[in-house]
Amino acid sequence: MTSSDRVSERFVELLDTRPEILREAAADFGHLVCAPPLGVLRPRSAAGVRDALAYAGPRGIPVAARAGGHSMYGQGQARDGIVLDLGGLSAVGPVAGDRVEVQAGALWRDVLAATLPYGLAPPVLTDYLGAGVGGVLSVGGLGGASHRHGLVADSVLELEVVTGAGEHLVCSPDRHDGLFHAVLAGLGQVAVVVRATLRLVPAPALVRRHCLYYPDLDAYLADQRLLATDGRFAYLEGQARPTEDTDGDWTYMVEAVAAHEGTTAPDDRALLDGLSFAASETEDLGYAEFANRVATDEEVLRATGEWFHPHPWLNLLLPEDTAASVVTDVLADPAFRDLRENGLVLLYPLLTRALRAPLFRRPPGEVVHLLALLRTAAPGTADPMVAANRRAYENARAKGAVAYPANALPMSPGDWREHYGSRWSDLAGAKGRHDPHSVLGRGHGMGW
Repeated sequence: MTSSDRVSERFVELLDTRPEILREAAADFGHLVCAPPLGVLRPRSAAGVRDALAYAGPRGIPVAARAGGHSMYGQGQARDGIVLDLGGLSAVGPVAGDRVEVQAGALWRDVLAATLPYGLAPPVLTDYLGAGVGGVLSVGGLGGASHRHGLVADSVLELEVVTGAGEHLVCSPDRHDGLFHAVLAGLGQVAVVVRATLRLVPAPALVRRHCLYYPDLDAYLADQRLLATDGRFAYLEGQARPTEDTDGDWTYMVEAVAAHEGTTAPDDRALLDGLSFAASETEDLGYAEFANRVATDEEVLRATGEWFHPHPWLNLLLPEDTAASVVTDVLADPAFRDLRENGLVLLYPLLTRALRAPLFRRPPGEVVHLLALLRTAAPGTADPMVAANRRAYENARAKGAVAYPANALPMSPGDWREHYGSRWSDLAGAKGRHDPHSVLGRGHGMGW
């Protein structure tokens, strides 16, 4: 037996192949795709990740990294492959000045817990802090501060990665910059993130949250555009909410949040000047409470069991000139009527100039709108919802929309080429250089 054979045997012995572990790794938050791996590896260092990819690459064995397990449609799974459970790579810190080092298996709630004692936080956080650092950076990451600060991924200063070819590298805008830009918002196609250095900004002590209600979609979108472009609020999101009548009408709510320290209250008159809302609500919250507000919803959904039901979610980025048309069509579609009973519809603006990661695709124009259709299905009933997602995507795409690729949405290789457009050659070139055996990111179905 050669030394290479002995190394291979020792590696295989590290794989966890217990049936219950394989079942867990074959599922994700979406609960729509079941793709059992050959085994699960729990690396404790970059060397462990490197060994896995050095073993899997020449053998053509798929590899997927997993932290929070929050993918929707099998994107973080590895059928007949190896799942890298990054739970052992979850260290956060040290916090040094205006930056922090974070391992890819950490959850964003852990990042915030480590930085807040220093009065600091990442510039952008997603609404749900139970997702893993590496996964969010690979998709880009959007949140209520994105109109000011762009993607979560745009706050990354440096990355430590292991490529699909098994190379252990540190990259940044000034060092292996092509690799750096192919990893951020690159959907895990070229490398596994091991560590990220994140930029931090001062975190407020308190926030004032305004909920502003609109009966009219056009007025809502106009005010959202105004608020996004003038930047008067630190955080800006919004929702479409069903009315209580039986006519299928919707109302719209701007969620606008201003930071303050408690010594001087925000000037509400100035903050709300020039807006056309019909009603409003206001509350003051601690910043940590506000940032972690979804945790309470998670606890309730876990207790009821709905957290473990299928989640056929759809996220789209809409051009400003067709946003009202797409939203109206979707909300009137009988295939999405369940959104009135057991769903959440997010609708809020982004400024394209703030979205800097080259591989993050968005429609043209100064302002685009995120439309997130967040549904929960009873077990065994999700297939028609996924089919409805596909139809909605095609209709929206015909009006200039782009998918935000954290979706329960079947995509063909041709769809992906259209999605990336002129950037497809950049991604394909990086794939060929850094993952020559095409073992990473197969769950997205790009057809490498």
